[in-house]
Amino acid sequence: MTMAPPPLNGPEGLASAPAAAPTGVAAPTSRFLARATLVTAALTAAGSLLGLGRDQALSYLFGAGTETDAFLVAWTVPEFAATLLIEDGLAYVLVPLFSVAVARRAQGAPGDPVRSLVATTLPRLAPAFLAASALLVAGAPGLVAALAPGLPDPGTAVDCTRLTAGCVFTFGLAGYCSAALRAHRRFTAPAAIYVAYNAGIITAMFLLGRHWGVRSAAAGVAVGGALMVAAQLPALLRQLRRGRVTAVPPVPAAPEPPLDLVLVATVLLFALCRQSQVVVERFLGSTLSSGAISHLNYAQKVAQIPMTFSLMLCTVTFPVVAQALAEGDTGRARDRVEKDLALVSCLVLYGTAVIVACAPQIIELLLQRGAFTARDTAATAAVMRVYALGLLGHALVGAVVRSYFCTRRPTWYPLAAMAAGLVATAWIGALAVGPWGVLGIAAANAAGITVTALLLLCGTGGRAVPIRTRQVVAGLGGPVRAALVAGGAGLFCADRVSGAAGSPVPGLAVGCAVVTAVFVPPARALGFPGVRPAVRSVTGGLPRRPPRKLARSLTRRLTRRLTHARNHARDR
Repeated sequence: MTMAPPPLNGPEGLASAPAAAPTGVAAPTSRFLARATLVTAALTAAGSLLGLGRDQALSYLFGAGTETDAFLVAWTVPEFAATLLIEDGLAYVLVPLFSVAVARRAQGAPGDPVRSLVATTLPRLAPAFLAASALLVAGAPGLVAALAPGLPDPGTAVDCTRLTAGCVFTFGLAGYCSAALRAHRRFTAPAAIYVAYNAGIITAMFLLGRHWGVRSAAAGVAVGGALMVAAQLPALLRQLRRGRVTAVPPVPAAPEPPLDLVLVATVLLFALCRQSQVVVERFLGSTLSSGAISHLNYAQKVAQIPMTFSLMLCTVTFPVVAQALAEGDTGRARDRVEKDLALVSCLVLYGTAVIVACAPQIIELLLQRGAFTARDTAATAAVMRVYALGLLGHALVGAVVRSYFCTRRPTWYPLAAMAAGLVATAWIGALAVGPWGVLGIAAANAAGITVTALLLLCGTGGRAVPIRTRQVVAGLGGPVRAALVAGGAGLFCADRVSGAAGSPVPGLAVGCAVVTAVFVPPARALGFPGVRPAVRSVTGGLPRRPPRKLARSLTRRLTRRLTHARNHARDR
């Protein structure tokens, strides 16, 4: 399914576009946002499930010990590459650039601004990606020694690092394709990349694991990176072929924005600094007993699922904010960012309450099998509960920082805020790792990212989309209190039910039900500020018919299409 943009004319398009907008790209309707978010959610859910399957396969085949610690040090490479080149970093630069090019194409600018942008940026970026991959292959021993000096098996880590190094090139190309497609409001292919990626890793582990050991997972990273590019390339080529060439523009067109190297530097350094929290964690974890890095990794991967789902809306609306700013409609951009922050916060706080309440049951159900023992489950669940305390900070950083970079003006403030958070993580982690071990490392992560989130919220004036910070922060009070109560109530009930039943499933079900019963009614009754408008802004286009009428409508529509196809085949 391809998510097409709303029509450029007609009642729906005219109603949603700003009156003074100088571009031919209509503002997205609620129906479009709803469909795009649902498609992105479905494919992200599939990718997350496969990501869990990947972690399950890794824990089942290799457990949580010296070998997996060695692989997870090498896993730093694809983690950094994904953050820098796909999820954050490069996307913050390329999505606004492509959004302006798409708007200029709609204006009828001479030639094809989108193709021109590809022709000027891709030949510069692709060799840089390739050179970075080659540099990682050559420098793998030094990198492993720097990341985990206390690692008992550095040789395996070096081999895995060299196998994963190629992902810098493939992730760079995948991130480039994703940014271009999102700017065209095509979200299906970009949302599917992690389905392809994780499928490649899982397949490689089961096919090669017996002979290559944990190195098979590293080989799977290389295969998965190539599949990410292949999943998007056909859709991108279709968009590039759609460009039309006109001799004279029907309206005055702004000059094509260049690739600002200072902006690229600020964005990539911010993303690098943000991902460096993982480096701090693994550096400190390498000084602890075998398996500490693995417990941190598994806890992080599972706990981040609520944050990933909460930020899906921002993925869909980021090009919308960028195009609104390109049109000079600051008010529309501000309203969209504030609505995103309200909904993202509510969703991630609900997920945090569930994780705090049901962490042991979740880990036992997902990971406790094969070489992953009950001891590993207890250690990972304890880390996950502490790590979950920083999920709101992680979600706010991911949502707010987009408002800094979509203005296409270089600013060093996000990097300074992230550096302050990283310093806090390092100092707190160094002080806490002795008395509290992995729990101290997880607490340091939560504290550091919360510092960054507060700094970013307080610094938007004049540097980013001018959101009303006091209103946004005040709106977080109700959801935070509800999450605290819901998490405590769910924890009390889940532990007792699991202990009595002897199985994680009843405890998980009861814990989730209690968290939902305690968290959701206050959200509906008190109307947490901004949540209802935010929900309506992305669900206003969903059908409101009763399920029976909706089923009848879908049946009639499907019957008409089948009849039409049958008649067409008969005519031929």
